[in-house]
Amino acid sequence: MAYKYIARAWKRPEDSFVKRLMWQRLIEWRRQPVVLRVERPTRIDRARKLGYKAKQGFVVTRVRIRRGGLKRTRPKAGRRPKRMGTAKLKLAKSLRLVAEERAARKFPNLEVLNSYWVWEDGRFKWFEVIMVDPSHPVIQSDKDVNWICDSVHRGRVFRGLTSAGKEIRGLHHKGRGAEKVRPSRKAVRKRREKKR
Repeated sequence: MAYKYIARAWKRPEDSFVKRLMWQRLIEWRRQPVVLRVERPTRIDRARKLGYKAKQGFVVTRVRIRRGGLKRTRPKAGRRPKRMGTAKLKLAKSLRLVAEERAARKFPNLEVLNSYWVWEDGRFKWFEVIMVDPSHPVIQSDKDVNWICDSVHRGRVFRGLTSAGKEIRGLHHKGRGAEKVRPSRKAVRKRREKKR
């Protein structure tokens, strides 16, 4: 029952106690490392909904990501401004997927289960990434999550198999208008070229 009220507070954080609480926490969060293992989730209701359990083998990490578009070095040779390639650059991935990948690189023995947004200010966004140790006996005996122990799920975050990765690949859309995204855009393109 408590999770319902926690979820309601996080749904509109500006109208609840969450905003005041988080502005106090951000003072400390900005000084912390980019990828940090945390003892317990900040949003317990969201974490539980995405598969987190308070047992051995589950790890939660908080990742800080700089907001905004890509920044590239201005070329030294002559070009007109349009061809400089420094402005109006957008990353093809979401910041949430970038956060998952950075957490996976920091903890190479763990697999990413899921992630969720925690907070943001003018400069940064914070995400919490739920990670699982596939070699832990507690995880291997848990029927809800032991699917991640199969070797086919190694490095799943780097292959677009997490929820954030599937969103970027367009796999959260089904039916009309999504004919060209399955099994992948590259596979559909190759199939069409083969027919010609």
